[in-house]
Amino acid sequence: MKVLGSTMSYVDTGSGAPIVFLHGNPTSSRLWRNVLPSLPGRRLAPDLIGMGGSGRPPIEYSFADHARYLDAWFDALELSDVVLVGHDWGGALAADWASRHPGRVRGLAFTEAVLKPMTWEEFPPAGAELFRALKTPGVGESMMTEFLAGLPPEYAAMYPTPESRIPLLRWARSMPLGGSPSPVVSRIEAFDGWLAATPEVPKLLITFEPGYSTMLTPPMIEWLSGTFASLEVVHHAVVAGHHTPEEQPELIAATLASWLSRVRPGEAVPA
Repeated sequence: MKVLGSTMSYVDTGSGAPIVFLHGNPTSSRLWRNVLPSLPGRRLAPDLIGMGGSGRPPIEYSFADHARYLDAWFDALELSDVVLVGHDWGGALAADWASRHPGRVRGLAFTEAVLKPMTWEEFPPAGAELFRALKTPGVGESMMTEFLAGLPPEYAAMYPTPESRIPLLRWARSMPLGGSPSPVVSRIEAFDGWLAATPEVPKLLITFEPGYSTMLTPPMIEWLSGTFASLEVVHHAVVAGHHTPEEQPELIAATLASWLSRVRPGEAVPA
């Protein structure tokens, strides 16, 4: 699809009320391939600009840039009454879009999402060490191959050159740690306020037993539970790392299906 002078690739399957799945860094819409088939409605999963099969225009790939391209994508498809499901930065983008388009949102679901500005001390120690390095000029650029190494090789194949990895590095450097970068911190604080003030909007957080590089620590989950209005937390007593849709797609799909049956009663799950 042509969007703002470039293109955005996306999965679009099923019919009925839309559910939009937003991936994060350093993945693509492929992240949701084993979750989508078990859910009802029209299921859409875009590749963020500069990622997956989408175009790579000469932009900064800031949070604001991603939000701008997503806005245009949502508008081009005339999506409303949307349930959003987000992982990693996809969770932040989902909450940001919802907070600015409240009349078009039915509910939000998150797993391992970026939902709170953090101090360095709040961030898991292994992750803090990694992100200090990624945020260091000259060092982060040389680390991008390592950054992709823990994922299935299909993701690394999407980002074969240093130029193709620029969006991935910019995402890593956008992680809201220690009050920086301030534009990202401000946007997250703004949508956190909206999430806290909207009990009429159902919200779901899917968590697992902490694995390697898990982002949502118990104190973070406690903060989210005490802050976001109408947040349901469903915890699964199995281990998963950060990329939960890759590691536990069946549990995520089943949890979403159960929650959707209450958010949108009467919708049938595909056979």
